[in-house]
Formats: sequence, structure tokens, C-alpha cells
Amino acid sequence: MGLVEIEQSIADLGKKARDNKLTIEDMAGGTFTISNGGVFGSLMGTPIINLPQTGVLGLHAIKDKPVVVNGKIEIRPMMYLALTYDHRLLDGREAVTFLVKVKEYIEDPRRMLLC
Repeated sequence: MGLVEIEQSIADLGKKARDNKLTIEDMAGGTFTISNGGVFGSLMGTPIINLPQTGVLGLHAIKDKPVVVNGKIEIRPMMYLALTYDHRLLDGREAVTFLVKVKEYIEDPRRMLLC
């Protein structure tokens, strides 16, 4: 399944969820969850794994924050990401490598086109 098909599937499932028409079959078979609490104003939280899945990525609200860039304080849009994973199945190195890649894609979406 490519990015276009994944996006369409997410849109279809999202519509079914908003219409209260999700079935057990629609929710079965997942291996990973993405939770976007940021759209509701969440600044930080730790998502809990939906077993038997292996992980969940929590996305939080984008807010302007002071950060140091080249030795100077600048205001930049910042967002916290929270990755929870089952350490029995995933090593921390792979989990953090994934999280860093997600961060890079969010900071510069053009990188996804290079894959």
C-alpha cells in the first residue's frame, strides 16, 4: 500500500468513526496507532499501547516556543511527539530511529519524496 492508498484508507476510516459506523473488523489487525491529541489542544501526554499492537505515536499541539538556533533565541513552531512501544518486540534503537525519521519528515515534508 502506497502513501496515496494509506491516506485514502485513513480518510475512509475517519469518516466512519465520525459517523459512528466503525465495525470491529475496521479496528482489527492493526499493528501501530497514531493519536493526534494536538487537534484538541493537547500539549503533552503518554499514549498507551492498544494491545496486541506494538506501538503508538502521540502527536500534540503546535505552539510557538523560544528555542536556541545558532546561539540565538528565536520563536519557532514546536510540537511534542510521544512514542510508546512494546520493548519486548522493539529495541529502543529502532524505536528512536523511527521517531527521529518522523521528526525529520515533519520538519521537511519534501524528504518523503526522496524515499
